[in-house]
Formats: sequence, C-alpha cells, structure tokens
Amino acid sequence: MALLEVKDLSVVFARKGEREVRAVDGVSFDVDAGEVVGLVGESGCGKSVTSLAIMGLLPKRGVRVSGQATFDGMNLLQTDERTLRDIRGRDVAMIFQDPLSSLNPVVPIGLQVTEVLTRHRGMKGEAAKKEAAHLLERVGIPDPTRRLKEYPHQLSGGMRQRALIAMAVACAPRLLIADEPTTALDVTIQAQILELLKDLVRDSGTALLMITHDLGVVAGMCKSINVLYAGRRVESAPRRVLFAQRHHPYTVGLLGSIPRLDAPKGEKLRPITGSVRDVLPWAEGCAFAPRCFNRVDRCVDGPPELVWTAAQHGYRCVNPVMEAETAK
Repeated sequence: MALLEVKDLSVVFARKGEREVRAVDGVSFDVDAGEVVGLVGESGCGKSVTSLAIMGLLPKRGVRVSGQATFDGMNLLQTDERTLRDIRGRDVAMIFQDPLSSLNPVVPIGLQVTEVLTRHRGMKGEAAKKEAAHLLERVGIPDPTRRLKEYPHQLSGGMRQRALIAMAVACAPRLLIADEPTTALDVTIQAQILELLKDLVRDSGTALLMITHDLGVVAGMCKSINVLYAGRRVESAPRRVLFAQRHHPYTVGLLGSIPRLDAPKGEKLRPITGSVRDVLPWAEGCAFAPRCFNRVDRCVDGPPELVWTAAQHGYRCVNPVMEAETAK
C-alpha cells in the first residue's frame, strides 16, 4: 500500500440557484514514501482543489466531496476534524501557493513558526525560538534570529516562500503537498526553492506531491506525472516515459508552451488556443476537444476512457499523438 492513495476523488461545488461545478471528477493517483509525484495542469484544472480536499480544508457548506484519500490506511475524507487537526502539520503538511496571503500579516514570522512547534512538538519558550531559528537557517534564510522578529511584508517573496517551507517541515511530515511553490518567483529563486525541496525529500524520506502548471518544473524532480484537465486525469506516466512519448494533445500543448534553450533562433512558442473555460462536458466527449489541434469526430461521441499501456502510461484520448508526431 502506498503512503497516500487517492481513488475516484470528486469535488462538486453546489450553491443554491446556481449550476453545479464539478471541479474534480474521479481523480486517482498514489504517492509512495520518499517519492515525488507531479500534478500538472493550467489554472482551473482542479489541482489545488484536489490538494485542499485531501487536507480537509474545503468549506463544509456548498461542497460535496466523494471518493477516498487514504493516508497510511486512514481515509482522510471520513476523518473527524479533531483527528485531522492532529494530522495536519505533524504527518501531512502543505506549502500554499501565495506566501503573502498565507502568512498572517500582523504576526511576526517567529511566532508563526513556533506555533507549529508548540502545537505538534510541545516545545515552548527559548527551546521553540531556537528550533525556529534553526528551521529558517535550514531553508536558507540569512540571519534567522533577526528574521524571527520581522513581519511577512519585511521579507522578499523568496524569503516568504522559504518561511512557509520551514513551517511545513517543522515536524518532519511524512507527506508534503507543495501547491505551486515557485509561483511569482524569478528563475534563480525558483531553482533554489526546487533544490531545497529535493534536498528535504532526499534527507528525510518525505513523500512530495508537487502541484504546478509548468512541466519544466517537474521535469527534474518527479518520479511520475499526472496531467489534469477539467477535473480529470488525461495522461499519467513515469517522468521519462511521459517526456519521450506523450500522447495526449493537451500534454503536447503544455510542453510546446515552454521556452527551450536549444530552440532555433526566432522560433515562436506554440501556445494552446482558447482558454480553460472552453470545455465540453465529459459526459458528451473529451473536455479538451474545443481547443484540440488533433480533434476528430469521435472526440465528441462520449467520454473517452483512460487507456493504459505496458509502460504504466495512461492517456484519455481517442486520437492520441504518436511519438513521431510529438517530435515535430
């Protein structure tokens, strides 16, 4: 059994008098201890909602969550709130997308870090402050003792992200969920944050679920990658297999949108046409069909099934892109 097993996870937002929105639609994946798994897709594809459902952080009203999210034999979706509060931060931690809005603006960084240590490790006073300084130093924040007294607005974007990571790893969690941890950071800081996460996984054996819209971010660190679109998994494979033989047009489009250093001078990027709002209901056909360059009539004949190959490569497409076409 994997450390985290997500099976048929669905999340529906339902408000009175409005049309229901199925943000996550039957998503399944596993994360083993010490493994890095990627969850990739554009904004609005259901990545963050998936992570919030696993953590039990979605609102109780107007939301229906079904399926399973089994962590170490315990279904987190059916666990009471008191038990979840004990698990969150201690066994399962999350690095949120926007550090400026995730950190309390009127509370010093030191107090926010020591709060985790007090709640889950029973540390108080000088012992907690010393450990908090050590955590900030561990994630690469200079002069950590001084930084403990500062407020979030006094730190740069990279430092705020590092402070969030320090809070997340304070209790050496067995599972770490990183939701777009490099958003709005420049390339140099982005590389440093990714290297820091890789070191944490290697040194502590923590399982890492990496959520991002950028396939380039997961290329160097994920063992396996799941591509989401309109709430469903449209392609899933080990990293090397996916980059060598991607089959779903959406995955091809995501890769084509990334600038390449080895591209000929003057070559233009190939963005995906339309927006994530241009979708077809899965019950009628492939949700990506309105934006797909490889569309055929069969794409709107009903919901495509997830087909698996011998290389643990799954794709949800009736007219997949073949390897020779991908290389063009």
